[in-house]
Amino acid sequence: MINRIRDIRKAKGWTLADLAEACDPPTTAQTIGRLETGMRNLSIKWMDRIADALEIDPETLVRSEKASTPQVVAALTDNGAEALKSPAEAILPTELDSGSPLMVLSITISAGEYRSGDQLWMRQLTPDDAGSAINRDVLVPRSGGRFAFGRLIDRQGTLVGILPPGIGEKQQVVDDPAWIAVAEMLVRPL
Repeated sequence: MINRIRDIRKAKGWTLADLAEACDPPTTAQTIGRLETGMRNLSIKWMDRIADALEIDPETLVRSEKASTPQVVAALTDNGAEALKSPAEAILPTELDSGSPLMVLSITISAGEYRSGDQLWMRQLTPDDAGSAINRDVLVPRSGGRFAFGRLIDRQGTLVGILPPGIGEKQQVVDDPAWIAVAEMLVRPL
């Protein structure tokens, strides 16, 4: 098994000390470093402790040696595409946050900035957290098993106003939705 602690920690922008402090009970940066490099055994207890600190599922911390994973090999900068000092394992957003559920909206017709064949990965929020989704694309359940999709443009009490992505579309108002899913990642085949 390959230990992925370092890749996930770096993808979150954390230092060894940040992760050590986030553990319950806190540990040392040296211990985290030893666990990352395999100098110390990564037991189930340590996996649970580190996964809780990173707010991810414990099984995300390891992968099979036989499994190939996408690699980040370059970064696009002001100077063009530049090679990284060393390739890094690409960490999917789904692996970085195991909190609220993810869902996918499949785009079958081009509308606004979306093209047919796109997949829009969305994170489910409670209606109380909807304020963080203002001016972002959302999916909201409506009565009768229907949905409203578009830019969340207004929230007044239990009412949410959504502007669909098509040209000339009228605002849709949904009263007291059970949840709101905010767009997190667009997957577009080339």
